[in-house]
Amino acid sequence: MSERRWLADCVRRIEADFQRSADTHLIPLPWPEFPGVQLYLKDESIHPSGSLKHRLARSLFLYALCNGWLREGRPVVESSSGSTAVSEAYFARLLGLPFIAVMPATVSESKRAAIEFQGGRCHLVDDPTAVYAEAARLAREGGGHYLDQFTYAERATDWRGNNNIAESIFSQLRREPHPIPAWLVCSAGTGGTLATLGRFVRYGGHVTRICGGDAEFSVFFDHYLSGDASLSLNCGSRIEGIGRPRVEASFLPRVVDAMVKLPDAASVAAMRWLSERLGRTVGPSTGTNLLASLACARQMRERGEQGSIVTLLCDSGERYRDSFHDADWCAARGLHDAEVAAAVNAALAGADAAPPWRLAGALAAQQVR
Repeated sequence: MSERRWLADCVRRIEADFQRSADTHLIPLPWPEFPGVQLYLKDESIHPSGSLKHRLARSLFLYALCNGWLREGRPVVESSSGSTAVSEAYFARLLGLPFIAVMPATVSESKRAAIEFQGGRCHLVDDPTAVYAEAARLAREGGGHYLDQFTYAERATDWRGNNNIAESIFSQLRREPHPIPAWLVCSAGTGGTLATLGRFVRYGGHVTRICGGDAEFSVFFDHYLSGDASLSLNCGSRIEGIGRPRVEASFLPRVVDAMVKLPDAASVAAMRWLSERLGRTVGPSTGTNLLASLACARQMRERGEQGSIVTLLCDSGERYRDSFHDADWCAARGLHDAEVAAAVNAALAGADAAPPWRLAGALAAQQVR
């Protein structure tokens, strides 16, 4: 098959997969503790590869194909803490390409199993900060391509529309009491989804504000405060899929109106609270999203505002049965703190006690006023 014929066939396969996949659900979550505030969860766990990252992987593969970066039979490599690699392995198998995921050795066994189920291979490194260079090396030596989600996430997605996640949310809210959301809330992994949300609301002239959630061991929040792009940590985030030890190119702070930084133990406590409220398990990054949404809801209540908040249910908690949903596993890693859990539960139940977070941007400024 010629290169152009192979490319056209690959694009057709990806577009056919898109046509077979219905849009993800927007779930209203009753929150009587915050009257006048309606919270919605965009359930990204129902994608064929099981998470929000299905959207990113599809965009990255189309971007790489149409740039001429992928070749028939050549390996595709990614640096990923889990869910992105699962989704990329799905698309690599769809196109008949070998896939290698470079990830920290601490990634859960269930995540590795999910990658291998999709036909991918896991390449583990002890130093989380080494995943970028190792992925580039493997791609170079194997004659393949390094997808590099952290560089290309924000530019591979059509942020103006084309049924991206922002356009989907606005469409699904059309008949709701507050069809233009007050806040869209998303935690930062690559920063690509935040960029898509922020660009879309500006392009559409909406008054909606964007709030980003950040993990404990991550530099996004401090970069948002300082503008210092050289910030780095010598360890990776414990909340899989979000938080980074360096400032990634796809994180665009100017399209984000506010940020919330949370202790990992608080995200885990919120994950458990939401799992009980929904009657099914969610992952830890969804706990981060919930608490960032709570910060927005509390401020709306204090200011007498009404409106809708939309956040993301990133993936199912089934992937974390042997990790974040295991009490002993969490206790061994300092992720179970009874005092923090009590504060989180009280805050989610509407109490005015100070929750365990740091605020920046519009939230912090309005709180001072």
